[in-house]
Amino acid sequence: MGGQPALDVVISGLKRLEYRGYDSAGVTVLADGQLAAAKKSGKLANLEKELAARPLPSGTTGIGHTRWATHGAPTDANAHPHLDNSGRVGVVHNGIIENFAALRAELAERGHALASETDTEVVAHLLAEEFSSCGDLAESMRRVCRRLEGAFTL
Repeated sequence: MGGQPALDVVISGLKRLEYRGYDSAGVTVLADGQLAAAKKSGKLANLEKELAARPLPSGTTGIGHTRWATHGAPTDANAHPHLDNSGRVGVVHNGIIENFAALRAELAERGHALASETDTEVVAHLLAEEFSSCGDLAESMRRVCRRLEGAFTL
């Protein structure tokens, strides 16, 4: 968050992390009250080519991530950030959510359409549900985290 275009800042930060090794990269920008995302498997250069071909709208709030797969293959769909079905909530995640399969099944029963094979996308959907019911993002995140098992940072 800040006064300059978020995408430039996020991409610059991701470039500084390239030494760590990863299998995909992605970014999400908040522009005009909407989330816009771009994700690509492979190196950050693939994401930069995607952004050159299909630019995201400009915004001053954004997130990005380079992923090392734990759940799901290194594909565009499995790259972070993950959004809920409404596109209102975006999440990046390091770690592992051990009970994601049970949570995923619960979400599917409630009509959520999950687009990836990842544990991270489950969090985006749970967070969107909680935020819709309580309206407080911090409290929503606390409620979601109490349901998650594993070692993770969101």
